Amino acid sequence: MASATEVFRSARDFLLEHREDYGTAYEGFRWPRPDRFNWALDWFDEIADGNARTALHIVEEDGRETQLSFGEMSVRSAQFANWLRARGVRAEDRILVMLGNQAELWITALAAMKLRAVVIPATPLLGPADLRDRVDRGRVRHVIARPEDTGKFAEVPGDYTRIAATDAGAVPGGWLPLDDAYGAPADFTPDAPTRADDPLMLYFTSGTTARPKLVEHTHTSYPIGHLSTMYWIGLKPGDVHLNISSPGWAKHAWSNLFAPWNAEATVFLHNYTRFDAARLMAEMDRAQVTAFCAPPTVWRMLIQADLTQLRTPPREVAAAGEPLNPEVIEQVRRSWGVTVRDGFGQTETAVQVANSPGQPLKTGSMGRPSPGYRVELLDPVSGAPGASEGEIALDLSHRPVGLMTGYHGDADRTAEAMAGGYYRTGDIGARDADGYITYVGRADDVFKASDYKISPFEVESALLEHEAVAEAAVVPAPDELRLAVPKAYVVLAAGWEPGPDTAKVLFEHSREALAPYKRIRRLEFGDLPKTVSGKIRRIELREATAAGSDAEYREEDFR
Repeated sequence: MASATEVFRSARDFLLEHREDYGTAYEGFRWPRPDRFNWALDWFDEIADGNARTALHIVEEDGRETQLSFGEMSVRSAQFANWLRARGVRAEDRILVMLGNQAELWITALAAMKLRAVVIPATPLLGPADLRDRVDRGRVRHVIARPEDTGKFAEVPGDYTRIAATDAGAVPGGWLPLDDAYGAPADFTPDAPTRADDPLMLYFTSGTTARPKLVEHTHTSYPIGHLSTMYWIGLKPGDVHLNISSPGWAKHAWSNLFAPWNAEATVFLHNYTRFDAARLMAEMDRAQVTAFCAPPTVWRMLIQADLTQLRTPPREVAAAGEPLNPEVIEQVRRSWGVTVRDGFGQTETAVQVANSPGQPLKTGSMGRPSPGYRVELLDPVSGAPGASEGEIALDLSHRPVGLMTGYHGDADRTAEAMAGGYYRTGDIGARDADGYITYVGRADDVFKASDYKISPFEVESALLEHEAVAEAAVVPAPDELRLAVPKAYVVLAAGWEPGPDTAKVLFEHSREALAPYKRIRRLEFGDLPKTVSGKIRRIELREATAAGSDAEYREEDFR
């Protein structure tokens, strides 16, 4: 009988073999469903045995570098696991991990898996109030944080172990130095097998509209589930993969942990305090990055620079987090000769829909369902599957491995999300005759104007075609005649100044680029409110629009 490692490798190799053959990959892929599986022990340690290739490469802003091989990562994570166990960490204990892009983040992830402890990832941007919520609702037993963040926990009550990721000389009182772990034994023996459905991660969602949900993943849902993410990005053994994402959020685990190491690729990071497109491209050249993924915000900043500074563009380029506008994709294609491929997923899942390597791309589409996912569009009225436009949902009769267990501690919300035999994403999509799905918007973002349905994403994409627009967000503005009209909040590109002249230019562009019912009728310049994970907080924009603003320009003023 094949071991869990062999079954996992077989599924992984099938996707690698058919990396550019979507039809075969989609029809032939079958999820590994082992009864017992520990990704750190059964996969990472297996590929790390005697492996001197670089697993992790981090370049700091000041030029300092950290490079660790697969073998070194295996040893250090075993030492840390032994050290944590000696300090009372047990299976299913909750560990809140608040680290930056530093080697200890990856070492901690592997060590926690080996111990069967549960990781609660947290961005270092969180303040004491958010941390109190996570420690309380997450029932945290242990905290691992950077020394500069330890002061925040002075305001977070609780009987939890405090570990600082620094040397003994800089540890605050009451905190244990993580570096002491590297004196522990390098041979790790698990105290029990890991069941496939044992909890592995608890993610607090970014909370764009409500109190953060607590998403639970298992030892298979993310580690095995991200085989689909590996396939979407197009990773293969020996690649050097750069994913720009903040630690503490799901996309970081997607593309800085599971997907690249599923493929036996190197994880590359460039740490910076202020985005510098020229420096980033220089580091990408120096590290010989072959695969690159970034959120739309970064792509929009990149195209403001001279993309031809990158001498050797990556083979694979991807975007996720929010849909990427067609104009950005076209500018990258002209400069680098490669096409940015969108992918759609959530904290609750791995990538569900994507443009995979080698496939025909349709402008504006985020692609087709990933191998292992049966994606339906549910009719907005009847809730029945098979709609040409409707809520994106996963068929639970073919439940994908990469789907969460549920919302931890919230049975009602879990039941609502899984009602009727489908996991409901809350996102609206439209499917064409070839099976390609185009993102329309969040169910609560789409609105009506003069009885026409408006997709904010479509209007935003049209605005971004103009050179003056760096970022845009569209929300409904109250209107006595039409009930609502599109209002755009615009961040201007370098060289453009806010004011009536620029507003007039953008209203003219809107009239030329959009159907009359879609064109913007109100406009305001300024920064966009975002969550700490970088997503636009449209709820704040809707509230600000409803309240009114003296800084608003109206289309009728320029006729």
